[in-house]
Amino acid sequence: MKNRIRELRAKLNITQEELAERAGVRRETVVFLEQGKYNPSLQLAHNIAEELGTTVDKLFFFD
Repeated sequence: MKNRIRELRAKLNITQEELAERAGVRRETVVFLEQGKYNPSLQLAHNIAEELGTTVDKLFFFD
């Protein structure tokens, strides 16, 4: 599963640390999500999408 976390985070000028804090996870979790090495729970996906001003279905996608 791919995602647009890095792209949207950069547009909002939010660091990985800031996003992690807002979403209630560690920075490493954001790193792994951006690299596609971790599939989030639905709750975490929702929290991140909300912080990035988008929806889960627009944030995560399959190739």
